[in-house]
Amino acid sequence: MIRIAIDAMGGDFGPEPIIEGVVDALDEQRFLPILVGDKEEILSFLPQYYIDKVEIVESTDVIAMSDSATDAHKRKDSSIYMAAELVRDKKADALVSAGHSGATMAVSLLRIGRIKGIARPALATLMPSTTNSKTLVLDVGAVTDCKPQNLFEFGAMGEVYAKHVLGIENPRVGLLANGSEDNKGNELTKATFPLLKVLNGFIGNIEGKDIFNGKVDVVVCDGYTGNILLKTSEGVVSAVFDLMKQHIRKSLPAKIGALMMKKKVFKKMKTQVDKDEYGGAPLLGINGCSIISHGASNAKAIKNAIFQAIRYSESDINTTIANVLKEKASK
Repeated sequence: MIRIAIDAMGGDFGPEPIIEGVVDALDEQRFLPILVGDKEEILSFLPQYYIDKVEIVESTDVIAMSDSATDAHKRKDSSIYMAAELVRDKKADALVSAGHSGATMAVSLLRIGRIKGIARPALATLMPSTTNSKTLVLDVGAVTDCKPQNLFEFGAMGEVYAKHVLGIENPRVGLLANGSEDNKGNELTKATFPLLKVLNGFIGNIEGKDIFNGKVDVVVCDGYTGNILLKTSEGVVSAVFDLMKQHIRKSLPAKIGALMMKKKVFKKMKTQVDKDEYGGAPLLGINGCSIISHGASNAKAIKNAIFQAIRYSESDINTTIANVLKEKASK
């Protein structure tokens, strides 16, 4: 049975939505949740029926969002540190946390360690596409200052993840640049381009618009660019829905049309762009599985983060990544 270590204290809203998400996940899939945090608080939100379906590991410290990520490895009694230790010691197969993302990345890297051949891990996330598929983008915040070798490793990991976890048979990999021509980009992307050519699915440079039009399955960029892309995309989605609501309120025909489209159109659109549908971002490159959810995660997001952790653990993707890197290095 897959064992998932869950930071029950992380997140903006405390244990309640996290425990609710765990309960919802247990109703749909068989796995063992290992809840790390204040036992009394956890039990106060856990329904009686589910008590014998989970394990609880007591922790006495919580890393707040305002705390420094650099101190995370020193706070050994914190819920996120202890959850990472469970994965390190092979007592859990994966880690899920909606707590301090910097702290989660730090302890995942320092305590769980890296896959052989990976210099720096990458945070990957799924973006919506007009083709009803998803586009995997990495890195979106783990490594802000990258070298060409880092981007090559991101591309290799993204290709493997897209194939073995997302189920894309022949994933197309693109390098994010300011134009699709081979000679476009800055010094980093120009130096990375020839390295990525050894990947089977590399299609060359892509522009920002190509992330959303189905041209590519995996997008490679540095963490600074990727994080701005992610936050900007979330802002655009929110703004578009707000503008639609404003204009609908001003017109009676629009209100009628919106009512007719509510279930078939708007519901599908919301599902397509809803970040809670993905649950969290996997930290690719560590010698285990770490899924990092956003701080405002609700129960739905936690449930889907758990499902993502289960799929990751069942895929044995880390072994595949190590083998692919070894094979590419020999070429």
